[in-house]
Amino acid sequence: MSKITALFNELKASGKKGLIPFITAGDPDPKLTVELMHALVRGGANVIELGVPFSDPMADGPVIQRSSERALTQGVTLHGCLDMVNEFRKTDANTPVVLMGYANPVEQMGAERFATEAKAAGVDGVLVVDYPPEECEDFAARMKIAGVDPIFLLAPTSSPERIKDAAKIASGYIYYVSMRGVTGASHLNTQDVASIIPKIREATSIPIAVGFGINDAESARAVSKTADAVVIGSRIIRLLEDSAPGQAVQSLETFIREIRVALDS
Repeated sequence: MSKITALFNELKASGKKGLIPFITAGDPDPKLTVELMHALVRGGANVIELGVPFSDPMADGPVIQRSSERALTQGVTLHGCLDMVNEFRKTDANTPVVLMGYANPVEQMGAERFATEAKAAGVDGVLVVDYPPEECEDFAARMKIAGVDPIFLLAPTSSPERIKDAAKIASGYIYYVSMRGVTGASHLNTQDVASIIPKIREATSIPIAVGFGINDAESARAVSKTADAVVIGSRIIRLLEDSAPGQAVQSLETFIREIRVALDS
């Protein structure tokens, strides 16, 4: 059983919902990333999604695009992201870490080498945004052999066939994109989310995490009524952008704790 699967089993047994924050590796400062990861855990995060910066993040809105640009300017690479996970693992062996990014860096490294090095660094899952599940059976199998959960996206526009394709090869959790468009959008409709999640559950027993448009405790709590976990990304990046020098770590921990309290209330 993978670390992510074990975590969701524990959450279900305790009647709790998962909190999955996203930060971009290297933003705002590569030297700060591991400290930010630990702050997320102290605040109550269950899984950390660590974004691999990429020059053309087509699924991301301007907020996360800026974070990728800042990280790339400071020389952050896929290898650097793995180094950060390895450093995080020196003092946290338990919190699952998922790398989230795009196909190009993975393919430059080679899928087999990526799987091996990701596992060695302590990565528990990988979500490649532009890998459609219907074309990724070999990739998913390679990740599973290495002990890394392949996670896939579903969206409001996903056909029943794509839902089945994702259910067949995904593990860990499925990331349901709650709206059309890019990250950072604000027009979250929780009724739409509640109407679609049961259709996904008909195809799979894998936990479902919902992201895009979750900006505060209220929206997180509303989505968690039907989802197994909530994902928060753009709101966190904006918080880091707005934090005064030296205050980013504490501001992040405080924000995540507020979301955790809302989910547990």
